[in-house]
Amino acid sequence: MAEVFGHKSLLCNDTLYQYILDTSVYPREPESLKQLRHLTENHPMNYMAVSADEGQFLSILLKLMNAKNTMEIGVFTGYSLLATALALPEDGKILALDINRENYEIGLPIIVKAGVAHKIEFKEGPALPILDQLFSDEKNHATFDFIFVDADKDNYINYHERLIELVRVGGVIGYDNTLWHASVAMPPEAPFPMDDLIRPYRDFMVEFNKALAADKRIEICQLPVSDGITICRRTI
Repeated sequence: MAEVFGHKSLLCNDTLYQYILDTSVYPREPESLKQLRHLTENHPMNYMAVSADEGQFLSILLKLMNAKNTMEIGVFTGYSLLATALALPEDGKILALDINRENYEIGLPIIVKAGVAHKIEFKEGPALPILDQLFSDEKNHATFDFIFVDADKDNYINYHERLIELVRVGGVIGYDNTLWHASVAMPPEAPFPMDDLIRPYRDFMVEFNKALAADKRIEICQLPVSDGITICRRTI
């Protein structure tokens, strides 16, 4: 099944994007990730999955950071979760949060077969109450090396105010979809593809991007990988 939005990149040249995939991404993609990617293609909401090039980026970033203790908010079928688990050392840990365990269990057999399920603690339910519980215990503050957020866009700013205290100084938070199908650079009245999905969250993402740009607690880098990912490094 073709993805609703076509390829998951803001690159305007399809041929160039395919070159990147064929030359640098797919030849290096672990077999377990390839299996999960193909399995997810059959899901009616496959556009929610992290793209293979973004998974590769997350993997090398985690290894460069020597990350061990991580969190993921928004799991879907688990492509980015598996990419993270494969990148972490044997004693690495991922706290995975999602409102839908059924989607997570689609990819779980592949995660188990890859031998990395022991690194994952999955919690089902809305993320904010779980984050508040973590936040209430000071021993959890500044303990996460890396946090990846790919969930409900209208809560990104609420997540950020909690996560900035949970990630360590020098640690990184990655926010997915911060270019939101290019809508953030378009007038609010512009026609968007899949308008009923894109338009309701466009303004939230515009305001969130402004908030990150003004946040003195972090250094940021917004990259046009997939649907846009903003890397935030906590500095204080």
